[in-house]
Amino acid sequence: MQHVVSQTREGERTSTDSAGTPDQKAPDHKTISNPLLFLKRWVANPLQMGSIVPSSASLCERIVRQTHWSASEYVLELGAGTGVVSRALLAAGLPADRLIVCEIVPEMAKHLAQSLRGARVIEGDARDLPRVLPANIQGNIGTVICGIPLVLLPVAEQARFIDSIEAVAPGRGFLHFTYCVTSPLPWKKHGLVAKREEWTPLNFPPASVWRYTPAR
Repeated sequence: MQHVVSQTREGERTSTDSAGTPDQKAPDHKTISNPLLFLKRWVANPLQMGSIVPSSASLCERIVRQTHWSASEYVLELGAGTGVVSRALLAAGLPADRLIVCEIVPEMAKHLAQSLRGARVIEGDARDLPRVLPANIQGNIGTVICGIPLVLLPVAEQARFIDSIEAVAPGRGFLHFTYCVTSPLPWKKHGLVAKREEWTPLNFPPASVWRYTPAR
């Protein structure tokens, strides 16, 4: 069966089969992780990737453990890389049509659309989520997962990401995985409450999962 990548709206990619229906066949592990593609993108722009290797199974397990959604809610992943966290979410029972992935790099977005069958992959800027995300998804997001290395950005740019997330998932905050020993964000400056939910030494480098929520 031939697989094609089609654009359903400006900047949005979905994967379908030759009959025009979503293809639910799961690709193999090499297609999902694609370490050579990950390394290529890291060399091209390390500020977008944050790490030289994809997230480990140990880190993915901890991210999944902290991800919550109801039957009517979506999970939004920002900066999915080659899709290892996405795949872990699907394996844990998240319905594919409830996974929304926002990826700014066209090559990565194309790879994700081809490998994450049934999920909605949007090629766009996470700093502009109110414009990028369809209206029916906004306000119906259970968890936002941020894999973008925010620690490398100026505070003003961090604020743009945080404000964008708050606009489409008000009050929910977001999960952020990082390789920093302490909080990667100056959370008080951003009006957030911070909690390190998870840590694993079985990732390279060792990683933490932080939860940031708006201060009340």
